[in-house]
Order: sequence, then C-alpha cells, then structure tokens
Amino acid sequence: MMLTQRCCSGDEDWVQMKALVQVRPTEHLHVMDLPYRFSSWAFDEPRNTQLWFDGDELVAWAALQTPFWSIDYAIHPEAPMPLLDEVLTWADARARECVDTAFGRPTWFINAFSDAQVHIDAIERAGFRNQADVGENAWSKVWMHLDGNLPDVVESPSGYQVRSLAGENEVAAYVATHRAAFNSENMTVAWRARTLRQPNYVRDTDVVAVTHAGDIAAFCVGWLDGSRGQVEPMGVHPEHQRHGLGRAVLLEGLRRLAAHGATDIYVETDNYRDAALALYEAVGFRVAHNVWVFRKDYTA
Repeated sequence: MMLTQRCCSGDEDWVQMKALVQVRPTEHLHVMDLPYRFSSWAFDEPRNTQLWFDGDELVAWAALQTPFWSIDYAIHPEAPMPLLDEVLTWADARARECVDTAFGRPTWFINAFSDAQVHIDAIERAGFRNQADVGENAWSKVWMHLDGNLPDVVESPSGYQVRSLAGENEVAAYVATHRAAFNSENMTVAWRARTLRQPNYVRDTDVVAVTHAGDIAAFCVGWLDGSRGQVEPMGVHPEHQRHGLGRAVLLEGLRRLAAHGATDIYVETDNYRDAALALYEAVGFRVAHNVWVFRKDYTA
C-alpha cells in the first residue's frame, strides 16, 4: 500500500469521508450527523484535517474538532492496523502544533465503543487515557437506539409552538438559544448556516419550539441517512426549562424522522446528563453501546 496524504479541501472530500464511514457504519459513533460535524468552524483551518489515499481511494481520515474538543477519525476496515497508529500520530502532532492557536485545546478527547479493542489499544498507545474510572470526574457516553416504536406525540406545551426552523433568517436566533442551552460559545452563525446547505439536510427534521413572541426556546435537529436517523443536537434554553419542551421537540423530531423513512434512530449522550438520559429512556431509547472517552492533555 503506497499512501499519499493531504488536507481536506471541501465538499468533494466530505463525500468521500462520509462514504468511508459508511463502509461499516455500525462501527462508528458519527454517521448520520456527519454533515453537522463537517460544517463546524474547525474545518475553516485545512491543517486540522488529514486524508490518507491509496491511489485514488480514501482509506483514512482524521479531523481535530475544536468545538467538541474531540478528534474524529475513520479508517478503512481492511487497512493494515499500522495505519491507525499513523492516523493517531498525526492527530497527536497536530494537537501539539495548534495548542496556542484559536483551533487548539489544552485537552483533547477520542471516543470509542467499549468493545472496539483494536481501536482502544491504538488510542492508548497514542497516550490517551480512559476516563470511565477516574473517580468523581469519571466520564463515559452511551449510544442509544430507538427501533421506531414511538410513543404518542404530545401536544405543544401551553404558550409554545413546535415547528421547523425558518431557514437562514432564524439561524442567529437559533445560535443564541444553542449557546444558552449548552452554556458555550462554540456554536456560530456560520456553522449553523452551513448545516442548512448540506446535501443531507432536511428542513422538516430541524425542529424548534418558539414562544408566542417568536423566541426560540428549544430545538431538536434530526439527521437522516437512508433508513437510519440521529438526533444531534437537542437542547432547551435555561429560561424555558421544566415546561416539557425537551420532550415535545424530541417527540416531534422523532415523528418527523420516522415519516421520512427512519426505522432506526440513534442518539449519543453523556453518562452525567441524568435528565437527558431519563428523557431518552422515557420515549423508548435503549443503550446499544457503551462509549469510552479517552483524554490527553497538551501544553505549549
């Protein structure tokens, strides 16, 4: 195998990157929501990505996703395992290189399904450490599955309307609510606007709850890939919590995903988000995989 490397250069590369994940989609945490992740501002800096080609065939890729503090990657299942070590070596070097830039983080994380031992071994060889058992700050995730048996759809809570996002004219309002819901400035207008222009974007599955005054109070974005769907992200503005809005936008989003052909729907959540986990379980999601979170710290 004679490999060449280069940075990601945009839409055509994204198509190949997603196609590589789809070779064995059940082995990846991010499949349906890749258009959302590929739209992030981390891709504004080409050096945050690397692609490996065998001739014209993409066999591996990696991206430092600054907004998520996360390293995403994919490798062809038939590629020799030394390539995985090479991919992680590149990610480690890039994390060190950009630590003092706007794209750097003092800590980076990599996720892996708990039964993906070959990947876990490589991640640990690269110096990342499992956070599942580190005392009071232990952190892991769950990958949850809904098989299409939806509960009854609830009516919109009094004082709110559940509908689709009203296109780019409402993006800035969405961003303000997203930032408030997650107490983070990572979401940007440019990022959210790019998601609306992705080929896999379906406006009908981009759900918001708004007040009578038109303010966005909650959101649930659904992504489709054939018969599979994914919820990413979902949130409620702190000023509008405890009104049943999370359940309302989630159920409406699930109903719309099912109406567009999704028979299997997935969502990822953290083990410490008790309210989110309880909500997903209440509407029928069940844990399909445990997901380990691996951490490595970086300094200038």
